[in-house]
Amino acid sequence: MSAYHDRDGFIWMDGGFVPWREAKVHVLTHALHYASSVFEGERAYGGRIFRSHDHSLRLHHSATELGFVIPWTAAQIDAIKQEVLAKSGLADAYIRPLAWRGSEQMGVSAQNNTIHLAVAAWEWGAYYGDAKLKGAKLDIAKWKRPSPETIPCTAKAAGLYMICTLSKHAAEAKGCSDAIMMDYRGYVAEATGANVFFVQDGAIHTPLPDCFLNGLTRQTV
Repeated sequence: MSAYHDRDGFIWMDGGFVPWREAKVHVLTHALHYASSVFEGERAYGGRIFRSHDHSLRLHHSATELGFVIPWTAAQIDAIKQEVLAKSGLADAYIRPLAWRGSEQMGVSAQNNTIHLAVAAWEWGAYYGDAKLKGAKLDIAKWKRPSPETIPCTAKAAGLYMICTLSKHAAEAKGCSDAIMMDYRGYVAEATGANVFFVQDGAIHTPLPDCFLNGLTRQTV
């Protein structure tokens, strides 16, 4: 498959569709330097986006946690996602809404920066590939989910995924599919990009999300 920056199609960005290859931001964008961006990862099945409105509400919540307001309502974002899905021509797809601070100010403070929004959709298979049927080999991550007093842990914010990338890279270097992350107390928390579940004596158990994201799939299960 071609690189993500070099594909045909369109991405919705700040009010309208732009050709996929032209969906760009400036190198001095605040989000690129200070991780002031939030996003969602959504799936469409048969042309319907799973819990679309809940994802849009969480996107707004994440932005609030990072101190900015997205200039499109959750209902408007729902409609935008459906437009993007329709324009992609895909029935089963991955949808990525992303909101971020722009490039008007540089430095830790960026209260006057424009808030941008983009939505893209593409075909993306199972996250773990055939491990869903064969089983996944998991590493134990070096990095831990920190205390909720140190991060906005209820936000799906880009900066919070730094230790996830480090942990997944380390796991892959060992021949594993992913890594289990502990929390700051040493309890099982989650994988690098998913909540975890355990089945014991016919009952499903999952860690309490008091220092990591309470996934919508987790809430549904």
